[in-house]
Amino acid sequence: MTPRDASDANDNRWSDLDRPPLNGTALRRALVREGGLWGDVRVTPRTGSTNSDLVALATDEKADEGVVLVAEEQNAGRGRLDRQWTAPARSGLFFSVLLRPTGVPVERWGWVPLLTGVAVATALSKVAGVDTALKWPNDLLVTVGGEERKTGGILAERAGNDAVVVGIGINVTLREDELPVPGAGSLALAGATTTDRDTVLRAVLRSLEQWYEKWRAAGGDPAASGLQETYAAGCATLGRVVRAELPGGTSITGEAVAVDGDGRLVLATEEGVQQPVGAGDIVHLRPA
Repeated sequence: MTPRDASDANDNRWSDLDRPPLNGTALRRALVREGGLWGDVRVTPRTGSTNSDLVALATDEKADEGVVLVAEEQNAGRGRLDRQWTAPARSGLFFSVLLRPTGVPVERWGWVPLLTGVAVATALSKVAGVDTALKWPNDLLVTVGGEERKTGGILAERAGNDAVVVGIGINVTLREDELPVPGAGSLALAGATTTDRDTVLRAVLRSLEQWYEKWRAAGGDPAASGLQETYAAGCATLGRVVRAELPGGTSITGEAVAVDGDGRLVLATEEGVQQPVGAGDIVHLRPA
């Protein structure tokens, strides 16, 4: 089923005047341009998961690179490890983008979620005045009342042989009594200078386009594109003692000392071993 544009939604779209709906037509006019990355911006009132929808379209070859699918509300949003991502309608930005990194070796595609994190953090700092840090591999952190809180996350999934769908969730106007779990936050709670979702979404997509084109022009080389250095500079995980909870139920504890050329987090353990971690759940055990 093709998602409807939010402009087709019923009058319930105005049920919270502090959370106006996005205007798909205005977003397309602002972001879609000849020679640019973004080819279409589709806004739907609600869906299960924008990632699932876009993966299905890409797998069936019904979507080209540069399609952006935005949902005002998701009822089956997913994070890493199939965690649920839920939030009130129009309280955040929940969207996915379709990328086809032609010319980039597949072994470098692991940098796509890290690249997305850099792009989003850069945009949020600029447009909303919120100092946004990155928790390896895919969390966006802001400070609320002196405490680090997660305000967003990124999920990248392969779609067929030549595409990647990247899902991005950002809590924008979520209030304290609406937080889904302890440790969650939002741009509003972090004192953002703007919580206009239209403004934030445009800034994020423009930043993502810039970083993606730079990385792709460098053949996906994270050093030559400046991505590796920029990610490390904004990564709140580096310099901290962390526990990496790995697939299969094992874990490694050590100081996070680097992000290597493959995008893996390198831990220095008490045994004097530098252990790269390519996948896992990272727990910050103490501040840097």
